[in-house]
Formats: sequence, C-alpha cells, structure tokens
Amino acid sequence: MRHTQVLTHVLILAFIFYMFIPKLFVTLKTYNKDKFIADLIAGVVVGIVALPLAIAFAIASGVSPEKGLYTAIIAGFIISALGGSRVQIGGPTGAFIVIVYGIVQKYGVDGLTVATLIAGVMLIFMGLARLGSIIKFIPYPLIVGFTSGIALIIFSSQIKDFMGITMGTVPADFIEKWQSYFHNFGFINWSAAVISVGTIIITIGFSKFIPRIPGALVAILLATSAVIVFHLPVETIGSRFGAIPSTLSVPHIPLMSWPLIKHLIQPAFTIALLGSIESLLSAVVADGMIGGNHKSNMELVAQGIANIVSPIFGGIPATGAIARTATNIKNGGRTPVAGMIHAITLLAIMMLFGKWATLIPLSCLAGILVVVAYNMSEWRSFVAILKTSRSDAAVLLATFGLTVFVDLTIAIEVGMVLAAFLFMRRMTQISNVGVVTNDINDKDDADDPKAISKYKVPKGIEVFEVDGPFFFGAAYKFKDSMRFIETSPKVLIIRMRHVPVIDATGLHTLELVFNEAKRMRTKFVISGMQPGVYKELEKSHLIEKVGRENVLPTIKESLKRAKEIIKEGN
Repeated sequence: MRHTQVLTHVLILAFIFYMFIPKLFVTLKTYNKDKFIADLIAGVVVGIVALPLAIAFAIASGVSPEKGLYTAIIAGFIISALGGSRVQIGGPTGAFIVIVYGIVQKYGVDGLTVATLIAGVMLIFMGLARLGSIIKFIPYPLIVGFTSGIALIIFSSQIKDFMGITMGTVPADFIEKWQSYFHNFGFINWSAAVISVGTIIITIGFSKFIPRIPGALVAILLATSAVIVFHLPVETIGSRFGAIPSTLSVPHIPLMSWPLIKHLIQPAFTIALLGSIESLLSAVVADGMIGGNHKSNMELVAQGIANIVSPIFGGIPATGAIARTATNIKNGGRTPVAGMIHAITLLAIMMLFGKWATLIPLSCLAGILVVVAYNMSEWRSFVAILKTSRSDAAVLLATFGLTVFVDLTIAIEVGMVLAAFLFMRRMTQISNVGVVTNDINDKDDADDPKAISKYKVPKGIEVFEVDGPFFFGAAYKFKDSMRFIETSPKVLIIRMRHVPVIDATGLHTLELVFNEAKRMRTKFVISGMQPGVYKELEKSHLIEKVGRENVLPTIKESLKRAKEIIKEGN
C-alpha cells in the first residue's frame, strides 16, 4: 500500500514537471552549432525590429521611451527562457496601450507598476490552475471587437504627432479627442506630416518587397537623418522626454496599500486577460508556422513571472508579440535561444546607441504606430463576422463600441457576458421538449439499425421527451410543456436519451417535477440517460428518490416497467 502511494506521488510530480517544464530545456537536448547560428541571426534581426516598436509603444502608453526598452529586454528574455513556446517573442505590444495609458493618467507610473505586478501574479495562478486551454475558448467576435477597437484608439492617439499639430494635452475621451483635433487642424506641421507619410510608405514597401529588412528601422534612419541634415522643425524624443539612459533601471517596488490594490484589481485583471489571450494566440499562430506544439500553461506562468520582474525594473506590461514572433520564425529562429538573443541585442543597442535615439522624430514613430494600428484592425475579419449570425455581430459591435467609447475593461466584461447569454439562447433554441401521447417510432431499440420499433403508449402513461442540453436556459421549456398534460397520468416517463449534459437548474427542475408527480400520486420513470447525466442525477440523490428500478436504459423497458406499476396499483 505504501509503495503504491509513493508511486502515485512520483507520477503526480512527474506529470507536473512535464506540464511546467520550459521549452528551452526540451530544445537544448538536441541543440547544436547550426541551430545556434540560425537563432543568432534571427535574434539579432528581431532585436533590431523590436527597437522602434518598444519605444513607440511606451510613448503611446503615456510613459517615457526607455520603459518600453526595459520591458522588451527583461520581459522578452524571461518569456523566452521560461515560456512554453519554442519561438515566442515577448515584449510590449499595442494591445496594452489603451489600458496602460488609462492607468498612468489615473494612478501614475507607480500605480501602473502595482497593477502590472498584480497581473503577473494572476497570470501565474492562471497557469498553475491549468487555465491555458480554457482561455482559447474566448469567442472570436469578442477578440476581433476589442482588437479592432484598440486599433482605432491607437490610430486616434497618434494624430497629434502624425500631423505635428501644435496643441495642448490630447483629451482621453475618443469623441473629445477628435473634436480637439478638428479645432486645431490649422496648426499642422507639414514637415512632420511628410515624415509620417514617408514612414508609412517605407514600412509597408519594405514589408512587401524586401521583407527581410525591417522597414520601420529604415524609416527611422532616413527620417532622423533628414531632420539632422535639413534642420527640420519637428519634435523629437529628446525634445519631449530628454535623454534615454544607457543602462537598466535600478529595481524599485512602490509602496502598496490595500485601498490602491482594490482600485487596481480590475485593470490588473484586464492586463492579465489581454496578456494571456495575445500570448496564446501568438503561440498558436507560431505552432502553425513551425509545426510545433506549445505548452499553454507554462506560457502563462512565464508571462506572469515576466510581468512581475519587468515593472520592478521600470518596465510596463508585456506579452507575446505576434508580429515579432512571425519575424523570428521567418528569419530562422527555432528555439527560445533566439528570443533570448533578441533581448540581449536590444540591451547592447540601448547601451551603445541609446543616446542617438533621442534624435528620432516623434512623427516617424507615429507613422510606425499607424501601420501597427492598421495591422491590428483585422478589418477583413470584422466585415466577415458582420455577415454571419446576428449574435456574433452583436458581440462584435458591442465589444468594439464599448472599447472605443467607454472602457476596455467594461468592453471585455460585457462582451463575455453577452457572448455567454447569446450562446445559452442558441442552446435553448436547439433544446426541444415535448409529450408523446400515441405511438413511439424508434430506431434505438430495434435489433436491425435500419428497422424501426413501434410501441403503443397505453392509457394512463405519459411519455415526456427532452432533446438537447438540459440546462437553466431550457428549464423553462420543460416547465411550460408539463402544463399541457391535462390529467395526471398514473405513470410519467421522462425520456432523456438525447440529453448530453444537465446543470443544477435542470436537476432542480427535474426534482420539482418528481415532487409534483409524487404529490399527484403519479409514478415517475426515467428512460435512456447518458452516463454523464446519470452520474449527475446520482450525485443529487435523485436516482435514489425515483428508485433504481424506475431508471431504465430503453423506452421498451420503461414502458414495460410502467405497465407493471399500473398492475401493482390495481
């Protein structure tokens, strides 16, 4: 007995170790020189691509540019080293811009640090609780809705720098923001506008015709050179934010109070949910590109650790980045080493060339973010979903509208609730209930699968059939149908052969019907339950109340039992 317990514990520990071992340790078993060279090239390329994006995402999020670099370096290294994907590249992404900007405006940078720490803890618990596979079931219309909404907000937030408009602080509200733009369109800086448009043309052109060379970096080099050579009167990183440090930040944990934590729980949950969705979506896309298989729960744990360590060193929320992950794969990266090299490359660039980054014009970064917003918009998917079912279109439009005009957190919450209710409504529609009063034509009981068995329902017996999921959405149909039984039968047969699942409300409703039948001195017989449903009825002790002799596998046996009950009564 003792040996069996020890073996059980060993097997459990082995399973946990297998589930939560980082992909890095798996890939190192067959690692060689050729793989390292491929990872080195891919890592350096991705590091160069990540440089302008990290700076741009930080500025758009309302924090200083170096915070984006800290995030890409620290979180990017941890996500690759501890993650469950072979090729995932982590760092700041456009999805966080809206939520991070809102937190910074309301609670400051220290508030953002606390929210990110809480989100990191949530992500770790989500991974340990093995919720990685569940997150994949978040409705696609909801994902497209808030992604498209975020894309529109990012685009709107960049208009000031894109056009070089001379104006005060840009309002946070979407409508007020555009009203402010329209009032100040007379103060456009045409030099900045030309740089922005040129950045878009170069970025898109290189991605189409010379994809191996990062167009965003080429645009930055050309735009910065033009500003220096021609002394263009445009705002730069240095003129707005000052110098960029050439070293990592000193670790800092802000003071945390319970009232502050309570206020930040909701935005922290949004960060954790967004991070989990985007990282796992990126991992799934990467699996399709390399023919691999990621560990979703280990990925969530790694994302959580990254979002705890990164803010301590001055970073912002991080997650898996689909575009950078795809770049890594296309350039030959096949193990987590490439992602770690990407982080080291960024650190080297920051230490050696960080001071030159202050010369980058903000209009160029705005142009890059406009391209990012376009790629995030998923407008083709948006239009396609609008042409599908009304329920999917409703979830899409509700999530999109709330993201843009109200708040991202509320949009996700309402979108999830709406999607759940619409799904339950759809399940209710396919759940049929009815009374069989005359003959039963049935294939289930026939010896020959092609034959049909016919059974006469004797007088004094009512057969009531439930078809489809028997949950709280369908319970009201069950109650309504029972009212159509004009006189109390001697035996009531509830046929449940096509009920795949039953929930607590369904069980409660069934028990109410049983109690009512008992009060009316009607005997109760249940026919044709599936194993899972039988188990649920057994747990609720309903099987005992009905009597095991009155729970039968086929309608033939149920009718036979009903006749016996009538005879016994006589």
